[in-house]
Amino acid sequence: MKKLVALGLAATMVSAMAGTTVSVSAEELDTSKLSFAFCTNTLNNTFQSSMDAKFSELCEEAGISYACLDPDYDLNTQLSQLSDVANSGYDAVFIIPVDSAGITAGLAEINEAGIPIFNVDTAVIEEDIDSFVTQFVGTNTFMAGQLVGAQMVEDYPDGADIAILDFPSNESCVDRVNGFLDGLGENADKFNIVAQQDGAAALDVSLPLAEDIITANPDVAAFFCINDPSALGAAAAIKAANMTGEIGVYSIDASPDGKQALLDGEFTAVAAQVPLQIAEYAYDAAVKYLGGETDLGEKKVYLDSHLVLAEEAEETLNDWQ
Repeated sequence: MKKLVALGLAATMVSAMAGTTVSVSAEELDTSKLSFAFCTNTLNNTFQSSMDAKFSELCEEAGISYACLDPDYDLNTQLSQLSDVANSGYDAVFIIPVDSAGITAGLAEINEAGIPIFNVDTAVIEEDIDSFVTQFVGTNTFMAGQLVGAQMVEDYPDGADIAILDFPSNESCVDRVNGFLDGLGENADKFNIVAQQDGAAALDVSLPLAEDIITANPDVAAFFCINDPSALGAAAAIKAANMTGEIGVYSIDASPDGKQALLDGEFTAVAAQVPLQIAEYAYDAAVKYLGGETDLGEKKVYLDSHLVLAEEAEETLNDWQ
């Protein structure tokens, strides 16, 4: 059993004898005895791999044992990994769900084991946040969508035929689309959505979809894509049609590849996701919680997005934010 559990038992015994509550501050916590796990949904994306690298860096600095479990978007694999976490005595776990509504059993098992759960990036369903999650930390993806939608209105004040490549099985991506539509504001009626299809947040899926949309809708003026891989697929289709610069591409991520596409003129605008900030915030929250600060404030924390302009893209080209 981990030292943290032993400390908790000792605190309970002292409290029972003296009628006081004993806790260990984050500063006093012996982090060298802790172990953290990151249950991501995939590492085949620089967003998640950058979070893994940041968690690993922070844990190494504090002497915390760290493991990352990658199900590669397979729900059954993730459920098995969550069960392993519950049975392995980790002190805290950070989770990005493969399926927001599909991991309830795994969350319940970890919660039953007394391990605090920090849900990051993509929220699980509201009921599971209320029942099992210590804190959710993510980008304000609705805000990111709003910023991109407002930029499209500025670029096309008279409106245009547009297409959307979404990813409806992912709650975060649904928020991005809803934010985008909200960002069109009172000009929304000027924009004709000629196609809205599931690009699976992937370049190889989005590229042929975008090719078909361009062929079927020769007047399409712009694509809104829910992430950079999907937007890179649209940009590749536009390039193949010799229409780079003629059809706009609006994205959310600001990954290194997305920043390069912005500088190359393949993306028109991109709003930032902040995976490194999410990892830092969730890590700090976990250490505070384990040190006795069980009141972490808001149950759900959304970190601000912003539009990434050329100057920032150049300065941070090889990094996330």
